[in-house]
Amino acid sequence: MQYFDLLCMRRSCMPAFNTALAKTKRSLLIKMLFKDRHEAGQKLAEKLKKLKSKKDVIVLGIPRGGVEVAFNVAKILKVPLDIVVTKKIGHPYESEFAIGAVSPGSYIVNESYSNEAGEEYIKNTVREMNAEIKRRYKEYTKGKMPELKNKVVIVVDDGLATGYTMLAAIKYVKSKNPKKVIAAIPVAAQDSYEKVKVSADEVVCLNVPAFFGAVGAFYQNFMQLEDEEVRFYLEEAKKYC
Repeated sequence: MQYFDLLCMRRSCMPAFNTALAKTKRSLLIKMLFKDRHEAGQKLAEKLKKLKSKKDVIVLGIPRGGVEVAFNVAKILKVPLDIVVTKKIGHPYESEFAIGAVSPGSYIVNESYSNEAGEEYIKNTVREMNAEIKRRYKEYTKGKMPELKNKVVIVVDDGLATGYTMLAAIKYVKSKNPKKVIAAIPVAAQDSYEKVKVSADEVVCLNVPAFFGAVGAFYQNFMQLEDEEVRFYLEEAKKYC
């Protein structure tokens, strides 16, 4: 068989191959889909049931979406719910691409991109994000910060893409001398999962898929939350602990 014939055969087979690959990817993703953040939180709570009603446990949701997941964890475990506010640092040329994150009083940044972004950009962005973090604490908790010393702290988000907001949250929590830090997430990209495993004392993750695009792809309903919904969950959670 001539090379040309082989090339033609390969090309003629490619559409079928690509279709099969796409179906495989979709089937893998569909099996991992959560109906919504409530279901994701309920499934996480099942994995954390050993901590139910423990007096030294507190759940921290990362606003906004992580709070909806965290509410269900705290409700089922019958433990207090609070927040840890973090904000991502976007790349100067593509704001949606995270190169780090800011938490109360500290930040982390990927060294590979820090030089590219520039010291001035990082400094200005951190200042802006700190202002937004303060605004959110004032909005959600009237500025009150949770007491974390000697606590088992479960930090919850709705998923990990780059993982920087979770890493920043863990860094903040560890600065408060907790007994233990548990990162709890429904789904995570493989590399982010590995980074968080190093940072947290324990990681509970329901899915680490082979194919990862965006966190929202793993939810049938991934509506964005508003500030009033975060306040509602924080207040509603008080009924269950």
